[in-house]
Amino acid sequence: MQVTMVDDKIVDAEKLDKVHFDRAMFFGDGVYEVIRSYNGKIFALEDHMLRFSNSLKAIGITAVTAEQVQEKVLKAFEVANLANAKIYFHVTRGSGPRKHEWDNNLKPNFFLTIDELGDFTAVKNKGIAVSTYPDLRWKRCDIKSLNLLANVIAKQDAAEKGYQEAILVDDRGFITEGAGSAFFAIFDGKIHVTPLGHEILPSVTRKYVLKAADNIGMETIQKQFTPDQAAQADELFIAVTTKDIVPVVKFDSQTIKNGNPGRYTKLLIEEFKVFTK
Repeated sequence: MQVTMVDDKIVDAEKLDKVHFDRAMFFGDGVYEVIRSYNGKIFALEDHMLRFSNSLKAIGITAVTAEQVQEKVLKAFEVANLANAKIYFHVTRGSGPRKHEWDNNLKPNFFLTIDELGDFTAVKNKGIAVSTYPDLRWKRCDIKSLNLLANVIAKQDAAEKGYQEAILVDDRGFITEGAGSAFFAIFDGKIHVTPLGHEILPSVTRKYVLKAADNIGMETIQKQFTPDQAAQADELFIAVTTKDIVPVVKFDSQTIKNGNPGRYTKLLIEEFKVFTK
């Protein structure tokens, strides 16, 4: 016998929507993607779907393919008819009784939302403030899983202090990335960014930032650096799907240079537009 209660009501478990038994609810057992469009065209769809496919494989969800999911995404995007949109979707392993091991016959659950994106020009012109927080995430951050509690806690800490992003710092004192973004520093006209690995999400936007840097002749150095080093950088910026490149003008309590977006960051913002046309 199983007693089931939702909020204040005892209910028949057999009449409950399957979402109440989704393994994502119990274990965060699923993977997700966030994609955006510019002027009616989805940006870097192939890159995002490749990463999504890799995430599915990494956690052993085999009953659905990235190609099948892409068809759903394109159908929903067409219906939404939004020029500049944020597309979120996830696939979970499925719904069933709560137990750690899964049944191989589970049917994956799919969920998607599409929202209109605003204009981030003002944010890019002004820049944002970020604060550091310990990187408490699991050891496979290269998988875009639904296990985001550590990111949420870090982001909330930043928000409560009046900052717009949390920059995560590992146990050795090195910056990994932002709670919801890739993080970059510029020293002497050269971009510094943490190398990819299990502790870093292979950001699609990061990939195009580095392409933009190459296009304008900027050297990239993939090497870890500390918060103290970041605070002394000539320029800082983050890269995130929904806003692409956003300057960082304050790092913890340290104002970066004159407190305005830097010259190289502005050049990168302009060059990034080449990919979004």
